[in-house]
Amino acid sequence: MIMKKTFTLAIILTAFMAATTLSVKAQQISGGIKGGLTMSNLYIEGDDIDDENARFGFHAGLFSQFMFYETVGIQPELIYTTKGTEAVYRGWVDQTVNFNLSYIELPVFLVFRPGEVLEFHVGSYAGLLINSNIEYSGAINGYDEINRDNFNTLDYGVGAGVALTFGIVETGMRYNLGLRKLAKSSLANSLLGDSKNAFGQLYIAFRFSE
Repeated sequence: MIMKKTFTLAIILTAFMAATTLSVKAQQISGGIKGGLTMSNLYIEGDDIDDENARFGFHAGLFSQFMFYETVGIQPELIYTTKGTEAVYRGWVDQTVNFNLSYIELPVFLVFRPGEVLEFHVGSYAGLLINSNIEYSGAINGYDEINRDNFNTLDYGVGAGVALTFGIVETGMRYNLGLRKLAKSSLANSLLGDSKNAFGQLYIAFRFSE
């Protein structure tokens, strides 16, 4: 556990130092707040899975953007986001289970700006699982907190998106694909198998400075 926290802290410190260095070299610097809708799924595979639906949640946080040229830059962020899925299990009893996961994430995206309004983003993210619970309904109804030790608490993946900028306001969409298996314990494996996080985001952002 100590090694995981140390590794996560190292990632955050490295990103901060990189951002500080980049700010010196950047020709245009801006930053602000962003937030919006998160639509996530785990794509669980199994003979007892009858149906699976996306979980609708939210994300919110801070971002900075460093443009080295008029058309190329980098955008680091610090985001809180919810993920998960809703799965229907068929067997001796039928159960609908909602997996609710919350993360603190550090995305870093390259920015390509072919014009004044349009931006393309491509990059990666690292995330730390901070909360996990399930809600279930059917033969049994209830709510349970799940020990984070059942999951790989460090998640990472790749993403891409597009944004439109109008002055201090930006709207955009992204799709992110996790590269690390979520389940760690035998219990989590029995429910989730080899599932990984996959989530899309719609957001609005406000720039503080340009």
